[in-house]
Amino acid sequence: MRLSEGVEAAIHCAATLAGVDGGATMPGSALAEQFGVSPSYLLKHLNALTAARILESLPGPAGGYRLARPAERISLLDIVLAVEGPQPAFRCGEIRQGGPVKLPASAYAKPCGINAAMLRAERAYRAALAAEKLSDIVSEYLTDADPRSVAASCAFIAQRQRPQKPPSTKR
Repeated sequence: MRLSEGVEAAIHCAATLAGVDGGATMPGSALAEQFGVSPSYLLKHLNALTAARILESLPGPAGGYRLARPAERISLLDIVLAVEGPQPAFRCGEIRQGGPVKLPASAYAKPCGINAAMLRAERAYRAALAAEKLSDIVSEYLTDADPRSVAASCAFIAQRQRPQKPPSTKR
């Protein structure tokens, strides 16, 4: 199974946004710069994450993206489904019915064993992704990565995050 490069970019962006201060945001252009990807390419994936309510998008010159919920409530499965869609990776085309010997549909009453096995594998794969939380990935990175990489990432976030004003409480 091969996931699109958009999944990698989306996970990296979500992990980066887990590091912004409080309600701060980061512009999509900064996220694209950090990972060396096209801003227009990344925007498609940021929009998918926003539609899935993984990210929030704040408009305006001081706007940008931030996590819509705490990192411990975002799984890798959430991100993969937002980018790739909910369809299973394997889609049975019932090719067993397409050969030169045409049998009646009743000969295929039992589900295709290959499809059943692939769907079991898909369920296991999704369960494993659901168990992987964004917060754990960020924590492991901060603990295990080369300190130079951590320092560079933290500095990048600190320089490019946009603090947000708290909502007005005027009466």
